[in-house]
Amino acid sequence: MPPIVKRAKSVGRTGFLFLLLILQAVSAMAQNASDKITESAVWKIPANFVADAHKACDAGPAGGFGSCFVSQMAKSGASADAVSFTRTLSQSNGGDVGILTGFHAVGPVDIGWVTYPLRANTNYGLLLLNGKPQFINAEDMKHLDHKGLEQSFQFQDVKKQFPRVDVWPGDRDGKTWPTSQTGPDGGLQFTIGYPLINGCHACAHEGTAMFTWNFDAKGKFKGTQFIGMTQ
Repeated sequence: MPPIVKRAKSVGRTGFLFLLLILQAVSAMAQNASDKITESAVWKIPANFVADAHKACDAGPAGGFGSCFVSQMAKSGASADAVSFTRTLSQSNGGDVGILTGFHAVGPVDIGWVTYPLRANTNYGLLLLNGKPQFINAEDMKHLDHKGLEQSFQFQDVKKQFPRVDVWPGDRDGKTWPTSQTGPDGGLQFTIGYPLINGCHACAHEGTAMFTWNFDAKGKFKGTQFIGMTQ
């Protein structure tokens, strides 16, 4: 009889541990779902918001403008998700204040248009969201396949004519979504173009360089690849 009791206790402990693992997994899934960025984080910026935020924040303490600006969003009717998005983005990019003004669900990685109301140029930005990592700035030039671009005969020909030409962040309109397609092994690819500009932001455009942004089936970022140029 005693051995049976021991086995029962052992089975009971095993069952308890199994149940605990299930609960932990469910909790983790719920946390991941709650962290996911969705349409609820989109905010249509009121016409007078930026001017009103400047009035409220310009006279504040040095270094506190960004947090003050974000707090003004809630006072102007932005949802908690919209405020949280802007605060998280600002913390991750060195304080550049961006507001999610467009969202397109693709899965497992989604697309977000961001408006940067305090910038002098390039007020629209493009983010790839909800993958690994959760925020990827598609205008961050360090992610681009510069080696593939520079080895291209097309680019080399342009470089001979315009020695200062290089790839620049896109002049986005906040409306034209990148195309997406299935990648290798069930992954995901986004095709995004970037202007080739001869030396400065206001200088002549000499074409567009096209890159794919590549993710695996679980949304992990695998890098970019140069795929060609257009005029």
